[in-house]
Amino acid sequence: MLAKVRSCAVVGMEGVIVEVEVDVSGGLPFFGVVGLPDAAVRNSGFSFPGTRVVAALAPANLKKAGPAYDLPIAVATIIATGQAPAEADGLILLGELGLDGSLRHTPGILPMVAASHENGFSRIVVPEASAKEASLVDGVEILPFANLAQLAAYLRKEIKPLPIPPQTEDEEYIPPEMSGINFAYIKGQEHVKRALEIAAAGGHNVVMMGPPGSGKTLLARSLCSILPPMTNDEAIEVTKIYSISGLLPPSTPMIRQRPFRSPHYTTSNVGLVGGGHFPKPGEISLSHRGVLFLDELPEFGHTLLEVLQQPGG
Repeated sequence: MLAKVRSCAVVGMEGVIVEVEVDVSGGLPFFGVVGLPDAAVRNSGFSFPGTRVVAALAPANLKKAGPAYDLPIAVATIIATGQAPAEADGLILLGELGLDGSLRHTPGILPMVAASHENGFSRIVVPEASAKEASLVDGVEILPFANLAQLAAYLRKEIKPLPIPPQTEDEEYIPPEMSGINFAYIKGQEHVKRALEIAAAGGHNVVMMGPPGSGKTLLARSLCSILPPMTNDEAIEVTKIYSISGLLPPSTPMIRQRPFRSPHYTTSNVGLVGGGHFPKPGEISLSHRGVLFLDELPEFGHTLLEVLQQPGG
């Protein structure tokens, strides 16, 4: 029997719908995954069939990384073996599946939910720990589950989980209290503070020169405190980046503080700009809508500084 479910992958900064097909047929026991799977892809389920099982991840030309495909493979397997009805056609399945059947948070939930919504899918299954992050996208029905057994019971129409109510715009846009160093508490350095105020107002770059201990790092770290609070759209932009990078804690569904990033001068070009074999955001992207501070600027290599020209252009 052939079963098909859908999940989502993150490519760069965007989500891409992935179709997961599982075919259970007669033959010697065998389990194979085709479609450029990653080494982290595993199998898990209720009663695994002792026959020939082939799982296909489409599109095949898209490299799939991480363990996020365990859940759709497991659901398609239990559907193909008759352990659950084929009621997952209109669902997007997101999340990592533990060996004990629990659903775990996976990076990139927010952009994957947004991509699913853009592709016309409005019912999305996520782990309980990811429900708040997923609910930031308007117009979708979020179905949180703690484990595979609950999800299977939902497919059999034995339980009806309550969707997470979306937050209203008024509830989302709450100016946060600034944490860390406050610009108002720094005494002296009036000329530098005036320059930073102009830079904050106009979005300019600032070069500070002075002997060690004169307060350059302190002033740079306080710059976020005089920037205006992020709007709801800006906060979602930043949250997407941190979600893809795996830096968004499940308990923090939305980042409201403007980010401050201070990479070491030994960082690589990819670490600063982003990219790699599996593209990931770099320090420039992680400082989006915030402050990128290059301490000890002369120590940064010439090539490293050259790569800043294109993003800044």
